[in-house]
Amino acid sequence: MGKVTGFLEFQRIKESYEAPAARLKHWREFVHTLSDEEAKVQGARCMDCGIPFCSNGCPVNNVIPDWNDLVYRQDWRRALDVLHSTNNFPEFTGRVCPAPCEAACTLNINDDAVGIKSIEHAIIDKGWREGWVTPQPPQRKTGKKVAVVGSGPSGLACAQQLARAGHAVTVFEKSNRIGGLLRYGIPDFKLEKSHIDRRLAQMEAEGVEFQPSTYVGDAAHAEDGLTVLSPEALRADFDAVVLTGGAEQPRDLPVPGRELRGVHFAMDFLRQQNKVNNGDRVEKQISAKGRHVIVIGGGDTGSDCVGTSNRQGALSVTQFELMSKLPEVENRPLTWPYWPAKLRTSSSHEEGCERDWAVSTRAFEGKNGKVEKLAAARVEWFKDKATGQLKMREKEGSQFELPADLVLLAMGFVSPVKHVLDAFGVELDARGNARADTDSYRTSVDKVFAAGDMRRGQSLIVWAIREGRQCARAVDEFLMGASTLPR
Repeated sequence: MGKVTGFLEFQRIKESYEAPAARLKHWREFVHTLSDEEAKVQGARCMDCGIPFCSNGCPVNNVIPDWNDLVYRQDWRRALDVLHSTNNFPEFTGRVCPAPCEAACTLNINDDAVGIKSIEHAIIDKGWREGWVTPQPPQRKTGKKVAVVGSGPSGLACAQQLARAGHAVTVFEKSNRIGGLLRYGIPDFKLEKSHIDRRLAQMEAEGVEFQPSTYVGDAAHAEDGLTVLSPEALRADFDAVVLTGGAEQPRDLPVPGRELRGVHFAMDFLRQQNKVNNGDRVEKQISAKGRHVIVIGGGDTGSDCVGTSNRQGALSVTQFELMSKLPEVENRPLTWPYWPAKLRTSSSHEEGCERDWAVSTRAFEGKNGKVEKLAAARVEWFKDKATGQLKMREKEGSQFELPADLVLLAMGFVSPVKHVLDAFGVELDARGNARADTDSYRTSVDKVFAAGDMRRGQSLIVWAIREGRQCARAVDEFLMGASTLPR
């Protein structure tokens, strides 16, 4: 609980950033981790609130008050053990999780929440520096083999848990490197890939095998140069198969001019830059250099496009959001302890970006097959009296145009890629995800499980890790009849 009166004595300390002018010149992380003393002060602010709503607000159910108290007492080694007891990869979540735990912090009712995410970041970074993060190979082998298809946070968490239980785990990934959207979906300035590499080294020492550049499914859908494995072969060779791919089907914008060159899905743009940063050569890379960039979509992916465009040397960056502008400060007594709808300004926005809300794209226009401008209009939202649903209508006379040499569609993802699930023959839910519950995680096909975005749809990294861990326990129970793995 930290210091009894700490929340009265100390203010929230935020992690500091490298200045925008400096960080725009490179692709490295620019957030400065709290010092030991700063983290101690933040830990001291954790109050004896009785019910730790922060833990309930955290999808992986981190035991937050315990490691806050341990950091306050400067017992960093035990703090790391408590952190790892619920989260396989706190160096990922400590960097890119939006911190729903802080929204649920009791102190957040009428004050600034405890800096939980910054403390987590400090604990794991210190753990790596001190050499406390080491492989945990199993004491015995079970003789059972598990295939994990997809190497994002859900697949990696599932694989690590199963390997520590003694199973022989192989992770299959269609990309040329392991990491899924951690590797190719999140810019390096938010998550340097060395953090992934050292976890992979730990997992290999624990017995996990990785097979990148391997496509599992129908060969007709595989890119050239990939090894192709059929679902039937995988089921025959392994005792269990876990599907943990991402929700990779992006939401499109079917308006006139969508076919013009220069209109791209956000992930195609981000993936290419990440590949270049990883040392790959990308032919005809999508580039924002010297261009007027418009990002359509106001979420994290859109924000990542803003930061990437500015680093590439865009002339201007504008970000549109279809919904109305949210308040900068939420009504805390009304929303706490739930995740509030409020305006969020990222570090990428602070680096340079025009933002606009309640804007609908009407068309893309250009010459010689290349986009040159965007036609849009302002909209207003209203509640339909008959149905109670929120609906949108265009404001009369609000049409406008903007120059646009590059348009990035960052409007979220609708489902996993359908042909992957079709290849396994698993039953789908109404949203196109693999149908499986959160007790057994079993799909309609024998020996096949699903977790993470493949099962729940587009979500947060913390939900992916949670589902990977829970699915690992379900698989262990399926294989052994019982499990000591935590949920």
